[in-house]
Amino acid sequence: MGKSAELIALEEKYGAHNYHPLPVVLEKGEGIYVWDIDGKKYFDFLSAYSAVNQGHCHPRIIKALKDQAEKLTLTSRAFYNAELGKYEKFITELFGFDKVLPMNTGAEAVETALKIARKWGYEKKEIPAGEAIIVVCKDNFHGRTTTIISFSNDEDARKNFNPYTSGFEAVEYNDVEALKQLFADKADKICGFLVEPIQGEAGVNVPSEGYLKACEELCKQHNVLFIADEIQTGIARTGKMLAIDHENIDADVLILGKAVSGGAYPVSAVLANDEVMNVIKPGQHGSTYGGNPLAAAVAMEALQVVLDEKLADNSEKLGQIFRAEITKMAEEFPLFKSVRGKGLLNAILINDTPESETAWNFCVAMKDNGLLAKPTHGNIIRFAPPLVMNEEQLNECLAIIRKTAEEFQK
Repeated sequence: MGKSAELIALEEKYGAHNYHPLPVVLEKGEGIYVWDIDGKKYFDFLSAYSAVNQGHCHPRIIKALKDQAEKLTLTSRAFYNAELGKYEKFITELFGFDKVLPMNTGAEAVETALKIARKWGYEKKEIPAGEAIIVVCKDNFHGRTTTIISFSNDEDARKNFNPYTSGFEAVEYNDVEALKQLFADKADKICGFLVEPIQGEAGVNVPSEGYLKACEELCKQHNVLFIADEIQTGIARTGKMLAIDHENIDADVLILGKAVSGGAYPVSAVLANDEVMNVIKPGQHGSTYGGNPLAAAVAMEALQVVLDEKLADNSEKLGQIFRAEITKMAEEFPLFKSVRGKGLLNAILINDTPESETAWNFCVAMKDNGLLAKPTHGNIIRFAPPLVMNEEQLNECLAIIRKTAEEFQK
């Protein structure tokens, strides 16, 4: 048995089987590349689900991590720490909000936003006790906690995890009329509308232009909080700092995670203005690790890297090249149905059923040719490389995709 097989066998035996990874064991990462334990080099086209936008082990982020780790890692929020206030000022000014509530993981940040929205609904909008509704979109993916899977319509995520948390209503994504109708019927009890600007896990579903702006206007009209989940789409991934920036939207609540730390440490954040955030008082929400000094130092540096290296502009430019080239390939190879996305968050639709193994087998074939990507929803392959990639490297990757498609057709 080879070393890779041994390590995979260890995970199979001792780990819960809650993931189905591609059969590659990674040991090292730098920039847009990762290496397996045999020393084979790959282009990373997943970026840890867009957590590593700044590239693997970015030297500036790792230095910030090391420097802070040698000083102070955790105090809990029982005391002030020397980094948190600086980070809070940095991130609120960067995104244009009064306040931030720091957490660790994306799912925790979503849960935090839900709690804030409900409390605001009761205390500011004066919704009758216990009757607050949060509107979500069908095919959403906001995390894996019990509350979040309660409003998922993905059977894998939901089945046999009931009883579910109530207080959520789902409308079709990219359907303004459906939202308008629900608001017309129940707006007095609706405290929030939670939406992904692009549905990542559902297969990079990009809504029609103007959809999000129309939703924002409906929220304003009916005094409903517009809650943007930018955990995967934020931090320059779609060609702007936030995906909602494409339509100049001012969210009432902004949820961030993943690339806030450049993949070096779990950091998430919920941002809102005082009128919303001030409903949270001491003792009403928190986290032992949320706002720790290590997270604060890492996040400040990770966000500064995005600004200094103009990663949003690079993402916009390379994304256009990627989609143009894959569109050409789709005309040439019957295997590819189409491509969609924004910036460097893209998906290729494979011309087969979601139940087929075709997309998985294509990803295994790409791995053998030195490029790592992963299917979602059976017949969709998500392509999301680190945003530090350059045009020459992107062309190398496109050549690998083409080569794999040619081999696959034989």
